[in-house]
Amino acid sequence: MRTFAPMYGYQSLQDFNFLMLYGGAAMLALAAGLYLWLRRSNAIAPDVTPPRTLRRWTAAFFITAALSHVWWYVLGVHWMTDDRLVRNMVVIMLDRITLVPLVVAMLLCMLQDRRRRLWPWVLAHVPVVVLTVIGIVTHNEFYGLDIVHYCQLTVIVIFILYYIRALIQYGRWLHENYVDLEHKEVWQSLLFVITIFVIYDLYTTNAGEMIKEYLAQVFTLVIIVFLLWRVETLQQLEPMTEEKEPEVAPRGIDIGAQLAQQCEARQLYLQHDITLQQLASVVGTNRTYLSGYFAQHGITYNAYINRLRVEHFIRLYRESSTSSRSVTAMQLAQQSGFYSYSTFGAAFKKFMGITVTEWMKNES
Repeated sequence: MRTFAPMYGYQSLQDFNFLMLYGGAAMLALAAGLYLWLRRSNAIAPDVTPPRTLRRWTAAFFITAALSHVWWYVLGVHWMTDDRLVRNMVVIMLDRITLVPLVVAMLLCMLQDRRRRLWPWVLAHVPVVVLTVIGIVTHNEFYGLDIVHYCQLTVIVIFILYYIRALIQYGRWLHENYVDLEHKEVWQSLLFVITIFVIYDLYTTNAGEMIKEYLAQVFTLVIIVFLLWRVETLQQLEPMTEEKEPEVAPRGIDIGAQLAQQCEARQLYLQHDITLQQLASVVGTNRTYLSGYFAQHGITYNAYINRLRVEHFIRLYRESSTSSRSVTAMQLAQQSGFYSYSTFGAAFKKFMGITVTEWMKNES
């Protein structure tokens, strides 16, 4: 498979609209990078405190993406114009050893259940550099472009498979430790991985078709907007500690009785975003054992709290219906501890088997 790249021919350099889009994408990437690097507070979600490491890695990715636009244009117009093969090997290698590892770093930072190592994915790009150098020295595109292309594709596919597994682990961790999952779930990042893969394919298989040139820049704009939203709306969480808590319950503690007394009777479940760690402290046990207690009963912490909230909603609704008070389901959901109505609707259907609207019709 012969690989090429954007800015390969001069058709794109003579297209004023494309150059405006190309330059606009570069400027937006640079502005977004400087914004994330220099600004400490959020503009999109001021009440959210995002992970600082994610903010920095994303800023680095944006700035590098802007520089990528610069080195593509400079090399395409002012340097190595007489040797397009070597030029393409150089610029494609620069993209591969900078943008791809930065994307990996961002995606791993989104998963906050544990600190996942980045160096293996950086080390995996050493063959890319070696093969590209061989291709440049020998002036052979088979080594400098074709083999490198398949080498990087292999790394990307392996990472996607690894990330799917890590995403499942992260989702399980969220349900075991948190109730309100708003600003915590990152399943959209999997779509981001696929989008990045599409752009990568456009960049490395483009023989100068203008439609691909335009699509690549449009996708770049979409990625910038998505990442800005994702960084500023992802809540910073506390990762698991390296030292595992003991799995033995403190002596004399009846977890079921303590939950009924401390959580259910005192209605602690009404507190927004109460965590497993906080509940464990109130009950008088540790997070590991309390999580194990829920697992023994075939539920998660998230399911336990949301079931109590749904039951509380049902009591409030029936009380309001008896007293003929005019209240909305959204108001009652908020009074029942739910952060958002969408979360409430999903939890209600899960535990009751029907939607809130259907249940309210049956009650009337």
